[in-house]
Formats: sequence, C-alpha cells, structure tokens
Amino acid sequence: MISINDLTFLIGSRALYDEANWHIKPGDRVGLIGANGTGKSTLLKIIVGEYAPSSGSISMSKDLKIGYLNQDLLSYDSHHSILHVAMEAFERQNQLHDEIEALLKKIETDYSEDVLNKLSDKQQEFEALDGYNIEYRANEILAGLGFSTEDQHRPLNTFSGGWRMRVMLAKILLQTPDILLLDEPTNHMDLPSIKWLETYLMSFEGAIVIVSHDRYFLDKVVNRTVESRKGKLTAYAGNYSFYLEEKALRGEIQKGEYKNQQAKIKQEERLIERFRAKASKAKMAQSRMKALDKMERVEDVDDDNPTVNFSFKFTKPSGRHVIRIEEANKSYPNVHILENAEGVIEKGDKIALIGANGKGKSTLLRIIAGAEGFDGKCETGHNVTTTFFAQHQLESLHLDNTILEELQAFAPKHTDTELRSILGCFLFTGDDVFKKIRVLSGGEKSRVALAKSLTTDSNFLILDEPTNHLDIQSVNILIQALTQYEGTFIAVSHDRYFLDNVANKIWFIEDRDIKEYPGTYAEYEEWNAKRPPVAATSIPYKQEKETKPKVEEKKAAAPNTQQQLKKLNDQLQKAETEIAELEKNVKNIEEELASDQVYADPVKLAAANKKYLDAKHLLDTAQNTWEDLASEIMEMEGK
Repeated sequence: MISINDLTFLIGSRALYDEANWHIKPGDRVGLIGANGTGKSTLLKIIVGEYAPSSGSISMSKDLKIGYLNQDLLSYDSHHSILHVAMEAFERQNQLHDEIEALLKKIETDYSEDVLNKLSDKQQEFEALDGYNIEYRANEILAGLGFSTEDQHRPLNTFSGGWRMRVMLAKILLQTPDILLLDEPTNHMDLPSIKWLETYLMSFEGAIVIVSHDRYFLDKVVNRTVESRKGKLTAYAGNYSFYLEEKALRGEIQKGEYKNQQAKIKQEERLIERFRAKASKAKMAQSRMKALDKMERVEDVDDDNPTVNFSFKFTKPSGRHVIRIEEANKSYPNVHILENAEGVIEKGDKIALIGANGKGKSTLLRIIAGAEGFDGKCETGHNVTTTFFAQHQLESLHLDNTILEELQAFAPKHTDTELRSILGCFLFTGDDVFKKIRVLSGGEKSRVALAKSLTTDSNFLILDEPTNHLDIQSVNILIQALTQYEGTFIAVSHDRYFLDNVANKIWFIEDRDIKEYPGTYAEYEEWNAKRPPVAATSIPYKQEKETKPKVEEKKAAAPNTQQQLKKLNDQLQKAETEIAELEKNVKNIEEELASDQVYADPVKLAAANKKYLDAKHLLDTAQNTWEDLASEIMEMEGK
C-alpha cells in the first residue's frame, strides 16, 4: 500500500529520520507513537507529499486515496453551514446534483429527447453513487461527533477551532479513503465523541495511521504500533498495551546482549594491552584491535520512563471541607448549566469532572475558582489555598524568559536546585532549563505551566485539561506528580488513562445538577454501562438534597451567638492543628512498620502495631471532635 524505504529527513544538521523503513499494508490500523519532537507529524506530511525527504523513497499506487487530518485544518474558514462543508466530501455527487437541477429546469421548456436522455443518465449515475443518501450519511457522522441537528445548519465560522476540526474529520470520513492519516484526532473531543470515533474506526475497512497520545484510544482502535525514536521506525505487532510488554521484553534481551558485549570488549582490550608491546604477539594484537573496531556495537537500553522524585508540599493543610456549593444556578442565553446544584469537595478528594462538551465542566471549574459569576453559594473552607490551571495560562508565560527564569519569578522561595529538580521531573534536564519560552512547542509550554502550578503553596488544585498537548511520557509524569500530591484537586480531562490513575471520585453534570460517583473512572464506566435509560437521571450514591430555609426565613441571631461562634472557631482551629500532628505521627509509624528491621522482629512488630492502633484511635477521636464542632458551627450560622 505504502512503502517507506531508507527514509532520511534532515532539519538543518539534525536527522529527524535516518534511513528509516516501514511498510503499511491494506487493513493495517497503526498507532504511530513517540515523544514530542520525534517527527510523527512530519512523517505524515512526508507521506502526503507536503515535505520532500532528504533521501530515500516513499512509494504507493497512483490511485491511492488518502484522507489526511492534521492540526493545520483548524484555520479552515467558511460561511457555509457545517452540513454543507461536510458534504463537500461528495464532489461528484454534488456536481451531478447541480447538473440534474439544471436539466430539470431546462426540461420545463425543452422536451427534446437529448435533454431527457442526459437527465436519465445523470440520475442513474447519481443513484449508483448513493447520492440520495449522502445528506443522511453526513447527518449521521456529524451527530456522532457531537453536533445537534440545529448545529448542523450553523455556519462553520461561528464554531471554535476544536469544533471546526470535528467538521473536517467528518468531511474526511465521508470521503471513504483507502487510508486515513489522523494526527491527534481526539484533541478537543469530549469522551462521548471519542467513544463514537473508536467504534467508527474499528469498523473502517481501509488502512489507518493514527498519531495519538491517548493510550485507551490506541488500545481500542489499532492492531499494530510503530514507534518513532532516534531516527528509526520500529514496528510492534499489536496495540499499545502489547507494545509496552513487547518493548520491555526486547529491552531485557538488549540489556543482556549489551552486558555480554561489554564484558567481551573489556576482555579483548585487556588482551590487546597485554600483548601489544611484545614483538612476537604484536601482529595478533593488531588483528584483534581491527576486529574490535569493526564490531557492531549493541546500544545500552535508555530509560524512557523517568520517575518524579520531588515531593510537592504545602505549608498549611486545609480543613475537612474544601469547597461547598449550595443552590448554584448558572445559565447562558438558551443554555441552562446548573439549577439549584449542590456539591461538596472534602480534604483528600481527587475528583475527575467528566461529561460531554457544552455540559458546563469548565464553567463549574471557574465557579469553584471564583472566576465565574453565578447565583447561589460556593464557600471555600478553612485554610484552603487554590491554584487554577487552564490552557489560557500558556498565553501568560513570558516569552523572553528562560524556563528557569519563569519559575524563579513565580516561586522565589524555592532554590535553583529545587526548581531544577521540579523541571527535571517535567523532562527539562541539563541546559534545557535555559531555553527561551518562545522557542518551546505547545506540549513543552504545557509542561512549564504545570510545573509552575505545582510549585505553588496550594493545597487545592483546579486543573482544566492539563493533559492537552502532552505526550504519553509527560502524562505519566503528571500522573506520578498528582499521585504523590497530598492535597485535594478536581480535574477535567478527556484522557481516560489519566483519569483512571488519579481520581478517587467522579463528578458529572446531569439534569443541571452535580452528580457524584464514589470510585475510580473504570468503576464509574462499568456502573454507567449498566444504568437503564429510565434511571439516567438518578444515581444511587448521592443523598437527596436537604431542604434549606430561605434567607428571609432565618431567625435573627441571639446576642451571644457571635461570642459562642468565636469560641467554637478557636476550638475548631486547635482541633485542626491537633489532627495535623496526629496524621504526621500515624504516617511516621506506618513508615516504621514498613521497615525491614521491625517487620523481621516479632516483638518489635507487635509493639509497633499497638503503637499504630493507639495513634489511629487518637486521630479518629480528634476527627470526630472536629466534625462535632464543625456541625455545631454550621447549625449556629444557619439560625
């Protein structure tokens, strides 16, 4: 189908590809993967002829029909409706439609046999090309990608870039090409649209090459994986999970070969050194030296999975209740987002906020961050310090700063060593930290902005699409960082692998209310798949809302209420300090229990276990006291 032979592509003096080879066969569904900057998007442009290779060749049949989706299509503009734009895929059918309309108009005055024959021929060809169903097919694909019937009649130029990209994808899918080249097709898509695209591509009869950082998407759709790395293309006969297992196995074999070869090289070098000075052995030593120089060297295995070794801490822990939303109402013209919605975020919650685009996920995050007006209450708890990460923060980076200077200006309390350690966690090592912000890619800018967010002294993070522009390696880094983070966060992302590895609660907006599922994303998906359609408006895990008295119905506070409240708040603060100390003590004992010395000694282990149970009892008692005080305060404030 497509054959890439000894491909070399140079950017300046750097070889992005160096004699790379790859053969794409009919029916292949390939995931093209690799770190940002390894040339995946460039390779697709070379295949379609936008770039010419420095050397080597790409061969394919002349009549091969290629459908190519790339991020440059975001700039496509049109005043026509998106249905019209999508139907531009049917070039011949549209041409026949216009010709048939003209002939029908002509036949009103000209009844000649020639006109009737032409009309008949055009109609037969139009029917053979399924012309009468093209609008239905366009409707079906646009609906699958998240467009309502009303949306389909709106002009393309009224939609944002992400929605325009979906229209261009619909147009390409309607062309039914022999091979699809898709560069980050799930960018800007919500989860329902991603799932629809998965189903569509799984039944697509042609070949597919997908550049994507979505592990779950690749696992569902592809049957082969090709890694772009160090100028080469390495094929694996399976999906992304298979690739991980196979690469680990190949790495172990390569590591063994490398160690064996290094031992052999050292042995040869010792022999050469020993005999090169002796006249009788000089010829033998010279021969061995030549053989050593000609030896094809096995490379050592690089670690492609760096680990986060920086502890992200904050000065003050928050109180138990981080955010409390009550009777929240929010709407835009013709769109109701929230109606008397309620939700509570508690200390230690790791919340994934999911749902289709347009349901209000980003709006809810802005309400929680205090950046969006609404009717109702959104109270921030005691000692809560917040950082809000959103994609617009990439635009606030100072382009003339180096990466290190950007963090120094934002987090002056951190030493350069600490900042470089943080940047190292986000894959900026060595002299990388001295790169100017202006020369960074979108993914690199995202990593800088995320590093800034995690240097703040915040115990509550609000993360809006933090995985956008990140490659798989960078997503893994973010997962590790958030797993180690001891505070609270709420995150919106369409990366299901990310959500499944960081969240312990799921929030979703349904019937203009905030619904909660108390579990991981995978557990939520399993539960959601079993929900009967009639029960879609309810969820068994959330209690019914309590009826609250209106403000005008609340009784006036007694004269001594303020004094009592002050006393209770002082007691609450003392309880929080005590809880923080007890939590620290419990953590220390847990580390002690994990020690090999204690674990191997039954006497020490029994003593440590008793110590742990006593400390846990004290902590539980203190937390119960805190809850009683908090309830009493809330009751008094409600009077």
